[in-house]
Amino acid sequence: MDLNLILVTVVTLLVAGYLYVKKKFQYWEEKGVPYIKPAFPFGILKGLGSTTHTSEVFTKAYNELKGKDVFGGLYFFTKPVVLPTDLELLKNIFVKDFQYFHDRGIYVNEKDDPLSGHLFALSGQRWKSLRNKLSPTFTSGKMKMMHSTIIAVAKEFQNYLGTVAHKDGEVEIKDILSRFTTDVIGNCAFGIECNSLKDPNAEFRKIGKRVFEFSPIEFIRIFFLAMFQNVGRVLKMSVNKPEVSAFFLRLLKETTEYREKNNVKRNDFLDLLMQIMKTGKLEGDDTDLGKMTFEELAAQTFLFFIAGFETSSSTMTFALYELAQNQDIQDRARDEVNRILEKHNGEYTYDACMEMKYIDQIINETLRKHPIVDNLLRTCGQDYQVPGTKHVIEKGTFVTIPVYGIHHDPDIYPDPETFDPERFTDENIKARHPYAWLPFGEGPRICVGLRFGVMQTRVGLAHLLSKYRVKTCAKTPIPLVLDPANTVMSPKGGMWLKLEKV
Repeated sequence: MDLNLILVTVVTLLVAGYLYVKKKFQYWEEKGVPYIKPAFPFGILKGLGSTTHTSEVFTKAYNELKGKDVFGGLYFFTKPVVLPTDLELLKNIFVKDFQYFHDRGIYVNEKDDPLSGHLFALSGQRWKSLRNKLSPTFTSGKMKMMHSTIIAVAKEFQNYLGTVAHKDGEVEIKDILSRFTTDVIGNCAFGIECNSLKDPNAEFRKIGKRVFEFSPIEFIRIFFLAMFQNVGRVLKMSVNKPEVSAFFLRLLKETTEYREKNNVKRNDFLDLLMQIMKTGKLEGDDTDLGKMTFEELAAQTFLFFIAGFETSSSTMTFALYELAQNQDIQDRARDEVNRILEKHNGEYTYDACMEMKYIDQIINETLRKHPIVDNLLRTCGQDYQVPGTKHVIEKGTFVTIPVYGIHHDPDIYPDPETFDPERFTDENIKARHPYAWLPFGEGPRICVGLRFGVMQTRVGLAHLLSKYRVKTCAKTPIPLVLDPANTVMSPKGGMWLKLEKV
């Protein structure tokens, strides 16, 4: 082929591609919607996962767009994305007009990646059916059933702290808390003693780390799969790492087969799912939930693990980081724990833990200042006329909710960088817009396991504070720097704090 012809063809394709992208980037301007100017070709995603954390990207956009309209426009690559800036619009999206926004638009490929078919990602009727099956496994009664297992692991956690705090007391607390929650989830979800506290190189712990660690290329890949899902399925692309999927599928197959063969019964999440898989019902309840397949069981158990260990360990890490810098708040929390333990004969009973209201305020304020999931996704299922405006959100448009930006909005939370659990007294909660605090989402798609997550966080904090004072040390990251390569909020380089026995 003539060299000149090749050059002309290449140049023509490049120009056509540039003009196509440029046209795509005019979408919001043509709609008359305020928007963030996109960077070619990534839109707003430039630097994500390498130099910038998602919370920084969407908070900057929220602050620039707030007050200009009820929502603004962004671009993920060339795909237009809605960023709501009005809390009443959020109420509509989450609840009032949920029928337009019931899906998250997350990539699912159950054929090539069976663990991707979990409740958090599924859409439409599949999500609704699975939600109805799983909701009964997270009732307060089921939480009471698992409480004793959490307490047993928490005692091991408390004892382990004694072995690492006897020297200068400086510890990388994030890793220790991740091992604690890994052991809790391993016991409650799989009925397995992971021994992560005793052995930081335990296989369960190493696999857990891999779930949330992403290179910049892997980060972009996740967004690409969300934007171009059909292409991903044609190319047989997976969202989960092969070694992670292989580990969990093998573990669950071996565990379920062993339990069935030996008629093993345990008070854990896996046992509940096995009941549904075999009979479509939970023991002691005649409600027909419908059976589930092994692959569905595996995906939900995997979700329980990834949603339970990292979110709770990070919440406790940030809580202790704040308490180390606010000793008066820490003292009040410790006094509450000790007072309630004395009332309950030194036992961390379910009722005792539920009485720790100030600990709950600390958890809530931690999730306000450091929401582990810093933004939430929805996708518009049909053309939506935005109330009170001329705007129409078109079918297929993504919506990203800037949780971190809302939580740090000084018009909602005065002096937002100050850690203040008093923001979450009953009186102050009632005085605030109900959609101004969103660490677990809201509406029908609110986190189904939030009770469990808060329970293990409460138990972990109470066990540590009852025996130790937490202080900052020379290695404590002040100011805090987030790890841009982590899909959830996590401190870069871990979290070094000092423990002193009390």
